[in-house]
Amino acid sequence: MASHSISVLNALDNARTQWYHVTAIVIAGMGFFTDAYDLFCISTVSKLLGRIYYFNPTSNKPGKLPHSVNNWVIGVALVGTLTGQLVFGYLGDKLGRKKVYGITLVLMAICATCSGLSFGHTAKSVIRTLCFFRFWLGFGIGGDYPLSATIMSEYANKKTRGAFIAAVFAMQGVGIVFAGLVSMILSKIYLSNYGGLPYKKERVFSTEPEADQVWRIVLMLGALPAILTFYWRMKMPETGRYTALIEGNAKQAASDMGRVLDIDIQADQERVAQFHAANEYRLMSSEFFRRHGRHLIGTMTTWFLLDIAFYSQNLTQKDIFPTMGLTSKAEDVSALREMFETSRAMFVIALLGTFPGYWFTVAFIEKIGRYYIQLVGFFMMSVFMLIIGVKYDYLKNQDHKWTFAALYGLTFFFANFGPNSTTFVLPAELFPTRVRSTCHAWSAASGKAGAMVGAFGIQNYTQDGNVHKIKQAMIFLSFTNMVGFLCTFLLTETKGRSLEEISGEDGGGYPETQMTGKNPDHSRAEHNWEDDDSRAYG
Repeated sequence: MASHSISVLNALDNARTQWYHVTAIVIAGMGFFTDAYDLFCISTVSKLLGRIYYFNPTSNKPGKLPHSVNNWVIGVALVGTLTGQLVFGYLGDKLGRKKVYGITLVLMAICATCSGLSFGHTAKSVIRTLCFFRFWLGFGIGGDYPLSATIMSEYANKKTRGAFIAAVFAMQGVGIVFAGLVSMILSKIYLSNYGGLPYKKERVFSTEPEADQVWRIVLMLGALPAILTFYWRMKMPETGRYTALIEGNAKQAASDMGRVLDIDIQADQERVAQFHAANEYRLMSSEFFRRHGRHLIGTMTTWFLLDIAFYSQNLTQKDIFPTMGLTSKAEDVSALREMFETSRAMFVIALLGTFPGYWFTVAFIEKIGRYYIQLVGFFMMSVFMLIIGVKYDYLKNQDHKWTFAALYGLTFFFANFGPNSTTFVLPAELFPTRVRSTCHAWSAASGKAGAMVGAFGIQNYTQDGNVHKIKQAMIFLSFTNMVGFLCTFLLTETKGRSLEEISGEDGGGYPETQMTGKNPDHSRAEHNWEDDDSRAYG
């Protein structure tokens, strides 16, 4: 049974790109904008928190968050994100994408606001309250990963599906840029009110009275895009694929998608029932692992390995930012000036290195393909990290700052024009409708586990700033990227094919596992599909 025998699936696969697709990208993408802003803005205010709540009057140094406290403040949202991915991914398959899609935004809006309202009688109570709300903020963010990817993949046509999913994820880059920009603007405004630049000598060591307001405003502004998007997200109908193939309601699916695409679609209730009956195997069944186990291992391992490296890339920030003249020593600037410089550095790196890579993926994913973009990205990240690791002493020298900056920026560029984007796209395409959200969630959660290895394991190892340890860590990260390169061979190209053909739901067995790295545009007539059918269904 071919997927094109069901009218609603055929209509979705072959629909012309229209305004509704753009609207869906914006609605789903604004969730990722919020996700990125909320996750990354904490980096711009964490030093400010140390200045405010951990200043020791007897010390001759600015206040600083203890290492363990800093880990909790930055890392607790990652723990929440991993948990949210697993929970909402499962619910997205069991209850429907739309039913739980709005919950994630509500949770993000409430917890972003409450994070900024973290109060307490002592420094510890403030930080504990902040960590509590950032865990639940991460929980909501985690739900956005599988739901946004799945919804976009099930709405898109097969010719531009990869670009649409990548565009949703690319809003993460916009969110990172805005996290730096907003923090930079706010700190600059308060600095001007406080006395402007340059500082008087007696103010250098100070923490401005307004500093406690600044970090709270930065965190609370993360609620704004979630609030603005909620109404439009609730107006989106359930995806036609879920309504037809999981709920078995062909009439409702045809009505919803017909209204969205502005065409008449036949219900095909009998064909939908047959399709549903042919794909009833469970997620943890031997049938699932026979058909899709290799791909699930591939998506989980590559995302895990990528995030070890991606979340460890700030190992060298303490050296590259001062080398480029973007930041000063903490002892030489006031609290808000330090925040301004940290935010400015983050903004520059994100705008020039991180941001372009996302949109290169959007532009070229349907031309080059997911598979080759991921291979090239992992390989180039490995090369650049190896060079940084081997030549770290040389690159730290002021005379070689542009070489250092170029290598650092290119590592970010090829992460995003590479596996950081494709690991998000591929799990939304490779798996059957009935388990698509859950499999994407497992893959994403595996990535967040890698992020914790990077954020807690590798960065803890190098926390003393020992150059030899940093060199070892960078060489190790180069190795993990090469392992990610090799694990990519477990996957396959998905461009130009319907979701049902890729997953084998259309009765084609599991041909995608036999086509790793091959051109997916070969016609079905070039392969003995009848043999595959007999193997799949006995």
